[in-house]
Amino acid sequence: MARKKALLIGINYFGTDHELNGCINDSENIRNFLVEERGFSPSAHDMVMMSDIPENEGTPFFPTGDNIMAAINWLVTRNQPGDILWLSYSGHGGQVRNHNGDRPSGFDDTICPVDFMENGQITSEILHRAIVSPMNPECRLTILFDCCHSGSACELPYVFRPDEDGNVNLVDTIKKGVDLVRAAGELLDGGFSMSKVDDARMLLGGATDFFNGLHHRRNEDVDEDGLASENFAEHWETEGKDVWMFSGCADNQTSADTSIAGAPTGAMSWAFVRALRESPEQSYINVLQNTREELAQKYSQIPQLSCGGRYDLDQTLVVSVPMLRPAS
Repeated sequence: MARKKALLIGINYFGTDHELNGCINDSENIRNFLVEERGFSPSAHDMVMMSDIPENEGTPFFPTGDNIMAAINWLVTRNQPGDILWLSYSGHGGQVRNHNGDRPSGFDDTICPVDFMENGQITSEILHRAIVSPMNPECRLTILFDCCHSGSACELPYVFRPDEDGNVNLVDTIKKGVDLVRAAGELLDGGFSMSKVDDARMLLGGATDFFNGLHHRRNEDVDEDGLASENFAEHWETEGKDVWMFSGCADNQTSADTSIAGAPTGAMSWAFVRALRESPEQSYINVLQNTREELAQKYSQIPQLSCGGRYDLDQTLVVSVPMLRPAS
């Protein structure tokens, strides 16, 4: 019988200048969803929850960089064919300079462990090598990242683009690119500081990603199902892993930490779970579209869907025994 394993990470960064409100709630809400509606066991043998609540400090469940990497290793190794894996992360996402030359913006996406100020962020390449590369190819992994700059946070080789030119929406792309340039200029008004310069570089990197995208995406290899190759230098497409990732926004966007029905939550986590609760049997495309529609009512972020191969996105999203179908 297939085993189900889940790793859920929520970081609020208590007592710091980076404090968030809803990330631990996200992990608890997703835990309830998986246990109550998707047949996961809450036992410590099958589900690990990491958060920066005071009780976890000094234990393996405190989400330092080292602890997160160890927990990821638990999730993706020693699995049997047919096992079902789930990984969710809610916290800060960032970007650092890319040295491979394979990112139009010049930056790699990152996640921020609770100790990122002391020990650094975890880059998208490191995440891919830790999460995807060691996987048994006959297991299915579903990933949900609710953080800023998360579109390529695990460097999956294929991403869904809704039109044949590879753009989410061309007019929106141009508008957001212009907005990013304007925001960088406004940030530096009134004096310079290293933090302001770093933030401006990030904004301008996002704008560069947008405008470069207007050139290179025209010639992207977008198939009839809307899947485009991300063209990473490492050629991750050769791995053929059964991995599906929903991320809260594009690489050059931020993801909202908000309050819904009086409870702090991440907008993406809330919309994703709501979409699946309202209609449990949906295709990957339908889940993405419904999540986007839910968020579009109040937020500018555009959730993304990426995967480990050119797979059929019209198959039903199931957190159960893998039934992988290539795109026809």
